Amino acid sequence: MSRGVARAGIFAASIAAAFVLFRILPVAEYTGRFLGQVDALGAWGPVLLGAVYVVATVAMVPGTILTVGAGFVFGVTVGTVTVSIASTLGATLAFVIGRTFARAWVQKIAAGNPRFGAVDRAVKDSGFKIVLLTRLSPIFPFNVLNYLFSLTSVSLRDYVVASWIGMLPGTVMYVYFGTAVKSLADVVSGNVEGGSAQKVLLGVGLVVTVAVTVYVTRVARRAIREHVDDESPDGRPASPATESTR
Repeated sequence: MSRGVARAGIFAASIAAAFVLFRILPVAEYTGRFLGQVDALGAWGPVLLGAVYVVATVAMVPGTILTVGAGFVFGVTVGTVTVSIASTLGATLAFVIGRTFARAWVQKIAAGNPRFGAVDRAVKDSGFKIVLLTRLSPIFPFNVLNYLFSLTSVSLRDYVVASWIGMLPGTVMYVYFGTAVKSLADVVSGNVEGGSAQKVLLGVGLVVTVAVTVYVTRVARRAIREHVDDESPDGRPASPATESTR
């Protein structure tokens, strides 16, 4: 028991240190330099970015900048594949860590999250569906969910597959955004490879991607309310008074 607590403490301290560094260091500048190095590596670039993404996910550092950066450096296809694989691997590693030596630490996080009990009960009935819906909905934070789901009864297989599918729409949107930014930068600098028609097509694609992502998010949010929000913290259906406060 003491070893488990010690390991959980070390792990919690590591994550806290990562957060502090992320806040006080010039992250934007470092990220720009890093993406420049990634771009210079050629075929090994996606490997490096993916490895850093996995570490960032385990350390609960937001990966939005890296996702957009992947689109900027690699384009839509390679960027999406890179981030999709890396985010799934990172989420899986965090899940496994949460079920092993960091379990005590994750239980403390769950104890302070009033919605976790309802999610846990919903997972018992339909684990794959709940993981999928929560991944599609921005209501639930990605990095925290990676660890909280480790306390539920969902199987590793269902967790991995549902997470991968559920994270795809958001991944495509942010990667596409990064590619659009790169395209705009090329126009400003006069480097307009592919012509204006390609730029217009890219812009239309971005709008469509955002629209589809927003629609899917809304659908997922409604479904989540049916499975999770309809229950009060003690497991009973929410009262009309509770419903009116939302």
